[in-house]
Amino acid sequence: MSEIKDKSIDVFLNELASRQATPGGGSAAAVMGAQAAALISMVCNLTIGKPKYAEVEADMIRLLSQSEDLRAQLTAMIKADVEVFDQLMACYGLPKETDQQKAARSVQIQAVLKAATLVPLDCARACAKTIELSRIAAEKGNTGVISDAGVAVMCGYGALKSAALNVYINAGSIKDREFAEAKLVELEQILSGAEEKVEEIYQIVRNKL
Repeated sequence: MSEIKDKSIDVFLNELASRQATPGGGSAAAVMGAQAAALISMVCNLTIGKPKYAEVEADMIRLLSQSEDLRAQLTAMIKADVEVFDQLMACYGLPKETDQQKAARSVQIQAVLKAATLVPLDCARACAKTIELSRIAAEKGNTGVISDAGVAVMCGYGALKSAALNVYINAGSIKDREFAEAKLVELEQILSGAEEKVEEIYQIVRNKL
């Protein structure tokens, strides 16, 4: 079966809208994050080589490398989200007729729930980085495409908050509360100040239009 990243947008949206469990919100968050990174790359590519922006060319070349790395990471997370959710659904489908089966099923569910918490946590971390990078694109990028830097930061923020919801829902079902609380603390650190940063970057873009 082909990966989501290799399918048309129409096919992906149809699958997203269908009754099947995957792809779902986690994959959508990764797609939004990848879009943010791609838009930052777009601003870079339309700035690099322009005589008017020669002074910031080195910065934009560096930014392009970072945004492309993030785009690759976030694109890979689309598949990772589908895989871990499918594993979780498979665990919920395990037999539970005997006490031994119930115990084995619970152990497997709990193990996969931890993985299902780490995947969106990684996604949130990557999305937070797209917000940081969009600031550079907004401050130094070609003003002819500066609105795309604004769209990038909004995609990155939407992706960050969406990924956070998937961390919350999975962490809430984990019995190992020490693990769960540690991951929630990490998430709150990632989210801290994000809203203010996004508004600042949005206004940087808005003031250049």
